[in-house]
Amino acid sequence: MTDNPTAVPIETAAISDRGLNDKRPLNEDSMLSDSERGIFAVADGVGGANAGEVASKTAVEVLEEAFRHHKPEEDVEDLMEIAIQRANDSIYRMSREQPDLSMMATTIVALHLNGLRATIGHVGDSRLYRLTPTGQLRRETEDHSLVEEEVRAGRMTPEQAANHPGRNVISRAIGAEAAVEVDMRSLDIENGTTFLLCSDGITRHIPDAELSSILRASPDLKRACEEMKRLCYERGAEDNLTAVLVRVGGAPQFAADEEATLVRERPDTHSAPTLQDHPSPFFQRPFDDAGASREAAASNDAKSNDSNKTSNAAADTSKSPPARSGGAVKALGVLFLVLASVALAFYVGMVFERKGGARLASSRADANANNANVLQPATSGTATPTVGVESAEARFERLRREVDLSPTTVASRMSAESNDQPLNSDDPEFLYLYGRAMLLTDQPQDAISAFDRAIQRADLNMTSHNGELKIDALVAKVAAHMRAGDQTGANEAAKALDAVMRPQWQKGDANMNANANATP
Repeated sequence: MTDNPTAVPIETAAISDRGLNDKRPLNEDSMLSDSERGIFAVADGVGGANAGEVASKTAVEVLEEAFRHHKPEEDVEDLMEIAIQRANDSIYRMSREQPDLSMMATTIVALHLNGLRATIGHVGDSRLYRLTPTGQLRRETEDHSLVEEEVRAGRMTPEQAANHPGRNVISRAIGAEAAVEVDMRSLDIENGTTFLLCSDGITRHIPDAELSSILRASPDLKRACEEMKRLCYERGAEDNLTAVLVRVGGAPQFAADEEATLVRERPDTHSAPTLQDHPSPFFQRPFDDAGASREAAASNDAKSNDSNKTSNAAADTSKSPPARSGGAVKALGVLFLVLASVALAFYVGMVFERKGGARLASSRADANANNANVLQPATSGTATPTVGVESAEARFERLRREVDLSPTTVASRMSAESNDQPLNSDDPEFLYLYGRAMLLTDQPQDAISAFDRAIQRADLNMTSHNGELKIDALVAKVAAHMRAGDQTGANEAAKALDAVMRPQWQKGDANMNANANATP
């Protein structure tokens, strides 16, 4: 700490770009970087067309205005929370009064620096990271998303959450309802601390470990921003991407051979909210193309607005609250809750099997022993020689991660490897991964076709691995139908998923009861 912490120098850099997705012609992200007042923010708009842009810009402007008139005696944490609440009220009222903005909402993550005192506020899944002078990267915000809440509740592991098809379904956003809960905290920092505020257009393509390496390897903040953009573009840049970097008190010197330490989440300072505590509608992103959704809603309210930031599976739903949209949206919300519980039961079952020593890794290895170490279609039915010693399970997780990081690139490669006929493959794993790439690149109909084909091929050769693939494909198929605005199809897919899962739940219950009865 310095004798005069308010005199600590601040260095900043920022990048904001619409990305490469042609279906996102506008950059719906907004940012604030005001070193003079020490206030910084990133907002990621939800709603498509102009609506998301209006929402994010409004949130940032309200926050900026509040700190423009900030008085030294005012409590910064209270001021920030009040400003975010005012932004929520303003966006909510606009969305009710202007039909073309009816779907809009936004995330926000904000940082205020007063010397070596940092205040953080956020809503949604835009993130704030802190790189300490010793090279430790800490994530200081907890995503308000379906899977993150399940992880915090202990019902899902971080590894499961990383690849869960509904990992980008956000459960809290500014403007979604008349009131919003804002996560607030303050902390003391050291000279040499670097902060990264970013939208999920960054984090969907760059894992935490890579973010840590970039920040540690780039004393020049502008160069670090350019490297993040380069990596996102290299991996498809499927969403708008925004990052604000803030360094306090000069660049630290990291040892060349020192490995970065990652802290996945900040320690809980309060009990995490649950879906039951906050039953607000989910916003699925990045597929929040509400421009198209609003046109569909105008002709048929029953298709009320499905939309966000895939990722992927509980599907795209930037829809307005029930009070604003009527019965169709209420039905959609119920479907989401049912789907979430079904998917959750699947993953809980996986955890139970692991604990009971019945994990299906060996069966998966048998089923995939002849698969190559690269994505390959199985159109000819001829097995491909094994490459290397990578396990089948590790290989599948790696390939799935490649799809999530660079869906456009991987989809093009898969198509080329299959002579531009990927749906003719007989390999359910290949078909599932291709469908996942199609969903992530906003091509829901192609995704549905791929998932249907994957389910059919899995049924023809029902191994343990193919059984898990079938369930994953069914979950993702619900997402694709909802992204396509097909509520009937989504309901049918959810019913099919339930039909597959229910016997497994019953079997799991029977096994647990048998184990309990056998206990002395």
